[in-house]
Amino acid sequence: MTVTMGPLMVDAVEPRAVAEFWAAALGEPAQRALLSFRPQTRVKTVKNRVHLDVYVGRVEPLLDLGARVLADFPPERVTLADVEGNEFCAFLDPGQDEKPPARAFAVCTDSDRPEELAAWWADQVGAQLRNGPDGTPRWLYGSAGWEDLVWKFVRVNDERVVPNRWQWTVRTNPGMLVDPQGNDFSVTPPTCPADEAGPSTSGAG
Repeated sequence: MTVTMGPLMVDAVEPRAVAEFWAAALGEPAQRALLSFRPQTRVKTVKNRVHLDVYVGRVEPLLDLGARVLADFPPERVTLADVEGNEFCAFLDPGQDEKPPARAFAVCTDSDRPEELAAWWADQVGAQLRNGPDGTPRWLYGSAGWEDLVWKFVRVNDERVVPNRWQWTVRTNPGMLVDPQGNDFSVTPPTCPADEAGPSTSGAG
């Protein structure tokens, strides 16, 4: 049975502030569809293992919203951090409209064995498995629920030391699970469209 991907669940010190940043960056409808927020239970200590890739016409509008530059890779992309230090990659696209200033096109997940994890998730979400830039099969296209996003599994060698601060959700029977490489993800019951029109923050009080 194919499972359907839901929003990314983001741990935050101030969920409302982070939600406001991403609503301004992506537009509120896109933010509500892709990101939900909850109070963190532990302090951020290492680079996030899950992050977004976005297209931007210019980086400056995101900096005006409170983002900061972590690394610059001209002329193609810039690594940024949001208002609470969550890393994301901004790829320059002159055709990208600046209202809103960014468009999410990929979710990236770190793994020391990305081909293995990509193949496992491809089966779960009914996605097409394609090669990444290095010629290895680790990018997913057409994941159920994330049809407009590429799910990239990124090769890293660093050891996982804490649970992911950004977790994906899948819509099926309730529970909390981990995939074969230890990535936590929340499992929530399927919702009707009317149920998805709630506030843009989760657990923000």
